[in-house]
Order: sequence, then C-alpha cells, then structure tokens
Amino acid sequence: MAMPTTIPPKWLPLGLPLENGDRMRQPEFHRRYEQCPEGVKFELVGGIVYMASPLILTHSNYDEELSFPYGVYRRATEGVAVIHGASTFLGEESEPQPDLGLFILPEYGGQTTTTVVKKKLYIKGPPELLTEIAVSARALDMHLKQHDYRKAGVREYVVLCVEEEELHWFDFHQGGMIEPDVKGVFRSRVFPGLWIDGPALLARDSAQVEKLLRQGLKSQEHAAFVLQLKKARTERKQRRA
Repeated sequence: MAMPTTIPPKWLPLGLPLENGDRMRQPEFHRRYEQCPEGVKFELVGGIVYMASPLILTHSNYDEELSFPYGVYRRATEGVAVIHGASTFLGEESEPQPDLGLFILPEYGGQTTTTVVKKKLYIKGPPELLTEIAVSARALDMHLKQHDYRKAGVREYVVLCVEEEELHWFDFHQGGMIEPDVKGVFRSRVFPGLWIDGPALLARDSAQVEKLLRQGLKSQEHAAFVLQLKKARTERKQRRA
C-alpha cells in the first residue's frame, strides 16, 4: 500500500518550519526565518529559537513612549542612529529583534557594521545600547537576552518592566548597573546627554521626559560627545584618503 505523502507548506519549500525551542546556528536560523510568512516573529537567543507572543497595547504604548526620547537624541546627535525592531546579527548563535536601541554609525567610530543578505540590509555586530519592553517575556529579556547582549559586546542594556513599573539600566562596559539619582534620573554613559526621567517615563509623562532630555542635550558632556563623533569621522576620512 502506498504511504501518504506529506506536502510541505508552500511558504516553506524545505518543509522545516521554525519551532519554539529549536537549537541552531544563526545562518541556518536566518535562512529558515526568511521563508516564514510576514508577521510571524522569531528570535534566536543563545542558539535557541523563540517565537514572540502577539504584542499587546501596553507594550505598544511604552515602545512609543521610549522611542520618542531616543528619536530626539538621534536628531540632536550627528552620527547616532536608532534601532526599532530590526533584526540584528550579533553572532553565530544570536539574531534578536530588539524593541529599541541606539548605535553609533561605523563611519563615526561605532562598533557595528552592516551586511546584505539576499539584497536586504541588516545590522551586524553589537549596537552600543539596546532596549527591551518586558511584558510577557520578562524572564527572556532580563536573563537570557541580558546574557546574550553582554556576551556580544553591547555596552548598555535597558529593560523597561511594565507590570513591575521598573526600569533597569545595565552597564556591561564598566560592569554593574546605572542607578538613578535621587530624582529618578538615569544618565547613559555611552551616550552622554541621554538623560531619562525614570518615574516620568513609567508614568508616560511625555512632557517631563522631553524636558529632562532637552536639559541633557544642552549639557557640556553632550557637546563634547558630538565633537568626539565628528573627530572620529574626520580621522576615518583622512585614513581613507
């Protein structure tokens, strides 16, 4: 008697769909992820495949709230760019899609580059700062991703825990945490002038978040950072000349 034939899904010619908990290397993960339908989100963290849960409104609200100061900082700081949910090639066992982040462009001395796969442009290497909005995946964001990002060379990592109403700012470069001052203000060390009012951010008080950030952007440390980035770009051009 003839055995029944299993027909692989049309969207996956090899018939090897990604599954939660699969273990694999980044090149294999990316090849199979490329064949998934639009809207299906997977990440590779520490060599393990994780399928993202549907994003709830709370996550969206805080994603938008924090992307605003990052965007303002980027516009005021030549040589800095924002990541917003982009797949990032961190290593042989890591291809996450961080919610948000900031990175220094390579021509300004940053530690990332870009890579092209099937005519699509991706970030390669560790961005200087990555951020996750933790709702249902708190354990993944606080532990497994923290380990993965630290190992890859990310310098700072911010986790906004929605239900706990907490903001955790890890400094992987110097070690330990970036603690807020008595008013709850966090100050990035890798991006001088990036001052975040923690209580205002958690309360989604956009006006106060922006007010405090504008003060940071007027600081001497931010002005010095802008000059440092411009100098790095000039020196890079001179080496290539």
